Amino acid sequence: MSVLPLVFTSGWASGINAYAVVLLFGVFGATGLTDEVPESLQRTDVLVVAGVLFLCEAVADKIPYVDSAWDAVHTVIRPVSGAVVGALLAGQNGSLPELAAGAVGGSTALLSHFVKAGTRMAVNSSPEPFSNVALSLAEDLGVAAVITFALFHPVAAAIIAAVLLALGLVILVFLARRIHRFLRRRSQRREERRLADAMPRARSRPPSDGGPEHF
Repeated sequence: MSVLPLVFTSGWASGINAYAVVLLFGVFGATGLTDEVPESLQRTDVLVVAGVLFLCEAVADKIPYVDSAWDAVHTVIRPVSGAVVGALLAGQNGSLPELAAGAVGGSTALLSHFVKAGTRMAVNSSPEPFSNVALSLAEDLGVAAVITFALFHPVAAAIIAAVLLALGLVILVFLARRIHRFLRRRSQRREERRLADAMPRARSRPPSDGGPEHF
């Protein structure tokens, strides 16, 4: 069977939580639950690093505004991770060229990342923190469930991932106003911090009499 459905699903999941994808694939491969996982993802050092970074994301992803900063940093990391995982899966299976698999995994990860980041911006336009925690938990559980399902039913999981990606893009359009509000608030906060930093420097300057000195 072609590895394309699994590559697509892993790309979608990588755009939401790339470290969870690497960790899940590595654990499933190392424990012998599947032979679809390349050995490079099963290495102990890879699993340790992925586990530590997953814990960091699990914390950062549940704090308002910190989650959006984390998403901004991962705008490159998640698509690259999706591309690398896709290429490794293709190399393990041999039914799809690695370059094509990397393109599918990377582009899918980029789209799902935009959905995740945009949704978080919309949620952060509300002052309460509980929605961040609930949304983060739902994303973590969703990634774990879909990736586990994909290893045993790749085509069905790919259909689920495609539907979720399409729904996310549609929801993103409806949340555009909230996203704009979040960006405006963030810009205002940056301007307030800039002014707050500038005021002590202005106060520390010596007063000027406005005219030339006479001796």
